[in-house]
Amino acid sequence: MIVSNLQNSGRIESLHPQFKPLFDYVKTHDLLHAELGRIDIDGDDLFIMNINPECVPQDKQVLEVHRIYIDVHILLEGTERIGWKAIEDVKQEIKPYDKEGDCALYADPSTTWVDLLPGQFMIVYPEDPHAPVVGAGNIRKLIAKVKI
Repeated sequence: MIVSNLQNSGRIESLHPQFKPLFDYVKTHDLLHAELGRIDIDGDDLFIMNINPECVPQDKQVLEVHRIYIDVHILLEGTERIGWKAIEDVKQEIKPYDKEGDCALYADPSTTWVDLLPGQFMIVYPEDPHAPVVGAGNIRKLIAKVKI
């Protein structure tokens, strides 16, 4: 897991060939006022979901795990809390891995919490079970999907 802000994204852009194109796109487009939905940058190798979800209470959110994609959660508006737990400690599967949705769900409680503010991002790799969209009310965020 990596947490930072868009201003400092250059420090981590070398970690994956798609990170620089992703952050360049986000920094040069007004995505807060763009239409909701999928934004293709490089087909299925790099795309963004521009969403406006309603947050859920911390005790109601489950952990999700991906295998094919790295998630980059970028907050545009509101406040979002994201939970995390080490993969080796995740045991309570409630939805087996689905390859088409690239997701498995777990009921284990998160052990670490990060509060994101607009302009901040969290990168979660497949070894990072995470529980996003925790809080109150609606937020505006991007979830970039970066193919491993």
